[in-house]
Amino acid sequence: MIITRTPFRLTLGGGGTDLPSFYREHGGFIFAVGLDKYMYLNVKLPILEETIRVQYSKLEIVEHVDELQHTLAREALKFLRIQNGIEIVSIADVPSGTGLGSSSCYLVGLLNALHCLGQAQLNPWQLAEEACDIELVRLQKPIGKQDQYMAAFGGLTTLEIDKDGKVCVSRTNLDMELLQALESNIFLFYTGGARDATAILQKQDAATKNKDKEVVSSLLEIKDIGMEIRDCVVRGNLQRFGELLDVHWQTKKRLSNGVSNPQVDAWYELAKQNGAIGGKISGAGGGGFLMLYCEHRKARLREAMRSAGLRELNFRFEFEGSKVVFDVVSRDSRLAHNHRLEKHNRLHQEFPAVGAIA
Repeated sequence: MIITRTPFRLTLGGGGTDLPSFYREHGGFIFAVGLDKYMYLNVKLPILEETIRVQYSKLEIVEHVDELQHTLAREALKFLRIQNGIEIVSIADVPSGTGLGSSSCYLVGLLNALHCLGQAQLNPWQLAEEACDIELVRLQKPIGKQDQYMAAFGGLTTLEIDKDGKVCVSRTNLDMELLQALESNIFLFYTGGARDATAILQKQDAATKNKDKEVVSSLLEIKDIGMEIRDCVVRGNLQRFGELLDVHWQTKKRLSNGVSNPQVDAWYELAKQNGAIGGKISGAGGGGFLMLYCEHRKARLREAMRSAGLRELNFRFEFEGSKVVFDVVSRDSRLAHNHRLEKHNRLHQEFPAVGAIA
């Protein structure tokens, strides 16, 4: 059995500029932090059974990898040439679809576990790039690169994305007092609704590809705001950080009608009336977690949000990325796994895929 633990993330600045449709023209910039809320992947090798069992909100039991409905599990297994004989169970601290990068956490954690099965160690950059290849290239998902990189690296991290897609990762090191102030002044309130960000991101992606002036100019502004947010945090000007979150949110709402809604706007205004300086909906928008920055009147803010029906998520920053926390594979399980891989490779050589180039 192998268990991996992968942190969720919270975007502090630059969200949306990590999509290929934008960074290929303008370059992307993300400032984010890992959270001590995790996706756990438990991977086990059966000794006798040849089926694939994948347990998440549903349970799938299939004979061959191609039959899996869980797209991330299917493509990760195919990527590493595993066709059967494996069990995968996922458990998450927070619901999926809440804007904290859960899908990429699942994929990065699974890839980490599968490479561990093969007794290979990948660095965080390799894990992130494999996940990006699966999600952006193989599955053609309208997403960016920040979730995979933050899942792999964690920490208070800056991602600078070149026009060719190369990602430069740099840590932001703050003194302990400043770090604790930033951590204690950020609040997350669960709006009670998960959402599928795909539709929102598809609209943004299509508008960017079509060079929609309002969307492109908004993303350029978000990129500049993100850089200023990072600089303010480094200088210790957290008051300005909170103010810039408000500017960011107003700009982000111009990307798509689906980013916000009347209920979210009402909650946000209530928060500002009760001590919040700024904030935004996590992820692409539409629901999930409402992130707020507040330096004073914290008890009043909590009470106002609680009275409005929102539940607070307590958290700490996480400075490690995806990691293997348990690795015990029996001799018989590993031999059975190796036998399956050898059998698959032998069949692949004897009967190559139709249309394959020799």
